[in-house]
Amino acid sequence: MTWTLAARTRRMTSSAIRDLLKLTERPGIISFAGGLPSPKAFPVPEFAAACEKVLREDGQSALQYAATEGLPALREFVAASLPWDADPAQVLITTGSQQGLDLVAKVLIDPGSRILVETPTYLGGLQAFAPMEPTVVAVASDDDGIDADDLAARTGDGADRARFLYVLPNFQNPTGRTMTEARRAALASRAERLGLPLLEDNPYGELWFDAPPPAPLTARNPEGCLYMGSFSKVLAPGLRLGYVVAPPAIHGRLVQAKQAADLHSPSFNQRVVAEVVKDGFLDRHVPTIRALYRSQRDAMLAALGREMAGLDVRWNTPAGGMFLWLRLPEGLTATALLPRAVEKGVAFVPGEAFYAEQPDPRTLRLSFVTASAQQIDIGIAALAAAVRESLDAAPAARLSDRAEIL
Repeated sequence: MTWTLAARTRRMTSSAIRDLLKLTERPGIISFAGGLPSPKAFPVPEFAAACEKVLREDGQSALQYAATEGLPALREFVAASLPWDADPAQVLITTGSQQGLDLVAKVLIDPGSRILVETPTYLGGLQAFAPMEPTVVAVASDDDGIDADDLAARTGDGADRARFLYVLPNFQNPTGRTMTEARRAALASRAERLGLPLLEDNPYGELWFDAPPPAPLTARNPEGCLYMGSFSKVLAPGLRLGYVVAPPAIHGRLVQAKQAADLHSPSFNQRVVAEVVKDGFLDRHVPTIRALYRSQRDAMLAALGREMAGLDVRWNTPAGGMFLWLRLPEGLTATALLPRAVEKGVAFVPGEAFYAEQPDPRTLRLSFVTASAQQIDIGIAALAAAVRESLDAAPAARLSDRAEIL
């Protein structure tokens, strides 16, 4: 039998993170690699009670096919939770927010279409867009977020005009940075003047440590934005429930794309989540997640400060979310460092995979939410030892290269 693959499969890539998760299953590995929420934050008793109630009171409907758009009660909950006047009719429940990215790609991208992303950006977004064969253009970004002037320079015009900008303003994956209010105002204003739609992805926005982040970009121009959220980070990722809030002009096309993809997201899961959240549960539950993640962030920052002293390693201090971004000293690369780190019992994600253009090979992502404080101490000490050994080996390697040239 000969299988002829579609040309688009050449654009499909394996997730560096998913591949790493296999590696971290080895005994003794402390993993800072996966973007997994802490299982300690999963409200198991509340879900057990909700499952029993849903099956007892409405089991037949919960186990039946349902509307593509999603359970009305859950769509109403999402709309009511947003900081702008959103109509529940604009909410589409998706099978994880990752499906939202896939649906947007199918509806908005033609082969060769220009799309814009941050530098760096979420790897899963790049994976979702790739099969539609876009031209992905990276917009200059720093610790404060997108550079609106560079955005204008890269938007293009005519047939080459960008279809949208994909952006994660809050506690971004992979860097953990948060876009400032000034940058949000400038970006929203510039995008509106350019007629450039924004795809705002906000899975981490509720996971702030000291103060909530500024208002979403979508709140400033709801008709010019697609807004994505998820129940994975505030309840549990195994539910695979997310949502897209879309203007009427595009909502119907997203519904059609979802009908073709999976008919609808699991009815039972939607009813269980609606039962769990209906009485203000998230208002009580999410603060416990924030406290847990803040303590783990603080543990990692303390360990980095202690173990990386004198190594010229740089890192940021995220104000929320799950990730910290680290940059190695000159002469080292994260990809080359990883095998040495794994030998010492610690894993991370090299930063190169998160760049659409011109990757910085010295960067890497650390997740601080699934390891205990003790594991963080051990893991960061092992990472520092790997860095130290690599720095000691680097001069010898450079001398060897120089000798070969001579």
